[in-house]
Amino acid sequence: MKNNPIPHSPYMPFDPAVELYSSSYGHLTPWEFSGWKNESMSWKTGCYLHAGLNPNFRKRIKGPDAMRLIQDACINDFTRFSIGASKHGVMCNELGNTMAEGMILRIAEDEFEFIGHGPYVDYLVESSSYRLKSQDVDSDTFLFQIAGPRSLEVVEALTGENLRDLEFLWHRPSRLRIAELSDRTIDIRVYRLGVSRTLAYEVHGDIRDAQTVYKAIMKAGEDFGIERLGMQGYGLNHTEGGFAQSFIHYLHAWTEDDVFMNFLSHQSMNNSSRLPGSAGQDISKRYANPYELGIGHLITFDHSFRGREALECIARNPKRKIVTLEWDRNDVIEIYASQFRDGADIQFMDFAANPIWQGYMSLNFADDILSGDKIIGISSGRMFSYYYKKMISLGIMDIDHANLGESVEVLWGDPGSRQKRIRAVVSRFPYIDLPFNRNIDTSRLSSAG
Repeated sequence: MKNNPIPHSPYMPFDPAVELYSSSYGHLTPWEFSGWKNESMSWKTGCYLHAGLNPNFRKRIKGPDAMRLIQDACINDFTRFSIGASKHGVMCNELGNTMAEGMILRIAEDEFEFIGHGPYVDYLVESSSYRLKSQDVDSDTFLFQIAGPRSLEVVEALTGENLRDLEFLWHRPSRLRIAELSDRTIDIRVYRLGVSRTLAYEVHGDIRDAQTVYKAIMKAGEDFGIERLGMQGYGLNHTEGGFAQSFIHYLHAWTEDDVFMNFLSHQSMNNSSRLPGSAGQDISKRYANPYELGIGHLITFDHSFRGREALECIARNPKRKIVTLEWDRNDVIEIYASQFRDGADIQFMDFAANPIWQGYMSLNFADDILSGDKIIGISSGRMFSYYYKKMISLGIMDIDHANLGESVEVLWGDPGSRQKRIRAVVSRFPYIDLPFNRNIDTSRLSSAG
């Protein structure tokens, strides 16, 4: 049989010291570098560089109808959308459940970049008569994330520019001069955004420059305690930061649209997911609308978009909301203690978090939340926060039980396994209580961060 090894990520240099990898994106991406505890502290005390969000379903949409496609598809208001700005574009189906969400950057008057919207944008383009061109730039570009209180200093050291006027959700071109590349400069784009909730930036550029820029960022960050963030750490920061992430905390409601599912079947796309957790195999339990994901504030009802009527009804009488759940320490310890007892071991709980990616398949863990014997929601994104010394998850649950401090239970364990009810308390959302990127006035920061 022919040997066909999985290649290393082209976005970063190979490090022989790395032992564990994820192959989720068709190449080997480090699972961790210096250890998940150390890496998980980086976005609170220093900064990290993460290259694992490559590829990222990046599309370049250009043409006279590009804005019309965005307005027709998204729940957001795009009447004010300047060049150099970005918005969190959310797309729903007729039932109001999400079908795609990610960032939309305005590059020029009739040119936009979509990041993270997956195949749904292709479906909208190919099934319509919009006057535009769509280009898949995934294989031609890179995206690096730099996050933490020292991230601004790292990006300024990288570019040699003062970036303190770059506001949250804004981006602009920059140019790097690398000592060993005396014959040319490297064009990049600096973007103030991140999923850590703390101060964060992204650096975008041409794939041919990816490893050179990666090395330059690490060199620029030497004086600021920069850490390389692996795939495990990347999964952790979403739950702490209160960013409900598709395929980690919920699933897009693709199966509710037969036409789209037919489109997918002709794209040779592997969109399979395993559904572990006590919530079982009913995939619809993992679907959610924007209000349930904590992004209902993005909706504006001043334009027509798919799902508007359903979302107007939900807005008048919301049924569920998103919270953070703190899991009872003693109940969690009991799960590990049970492993040492013959015939009494409860289903094992991976540490520090539920697995998210396994090969080319996503794992969407979801556990039922109980009040007495009544199921009142699902818990997902379970992880141990080393910073707060708590086991936490995000819960999408009945609004009547989503009160701060209310006690509930999470049913741990797949159906048919030895399960356990774990006591949990509704806690603050988002859980991280450090200054948020959106609220930080970088013009007032000292050079020490």
